[in-house]
Amino acid sequence: MDLGSLKKASGSTKDRKRVGRGNASGHGKTAGRGHKGYHSRSGSKHRAWVEGGTMPIYRRLPKRGFKNIFREDVQIVNLSTIARLQIPEVNRDLLYEKGIIDNLSKPVKILGAGELKEAVTVTANAFSKTAIEKIEASGGKAIIL
Repeated sequence: MDLGSLKKASGSTKDRKRVGRGNASGHGKTAGRGHKGYHSRSGSKHRAWVEGGTMPIYRRLPKRGFKNIFREDVQIVNLSTIARLQIPEVNRDLLYEKGIIDNLSKPVKILGAGELKEAVTVTANAFSKTAIEKIEASGGKAIIL
């Protein structure tokens, strides 16, 4: 047996519904649209949120949580990533060039996950306490923009 000799299981596929092809088809005359009414006519739109008089689901469900409108998206870079670069000076432009961050307009925060072997001067918008400690312990500098 190989992939070319496989056959579809019987009943696994349904025939397409051919509407408006005579009464014998089961979908003739009104073509499954019923008699009169908005949705029987052309140009009717059935919006997903319209529920025909029923209280809509977006109003039935309770509202939950909190959306902080002052939230600032921060791009996170770990020390392990900086160590992998093996470059003495690291800044936002370089991180963008290497594809580590994807937006120059969003702030960059350096976190202390990983170890630094050599001295590196890192320029970023924010640093965690452990990141500053590890950078300075290796002989480098943490410069906040």
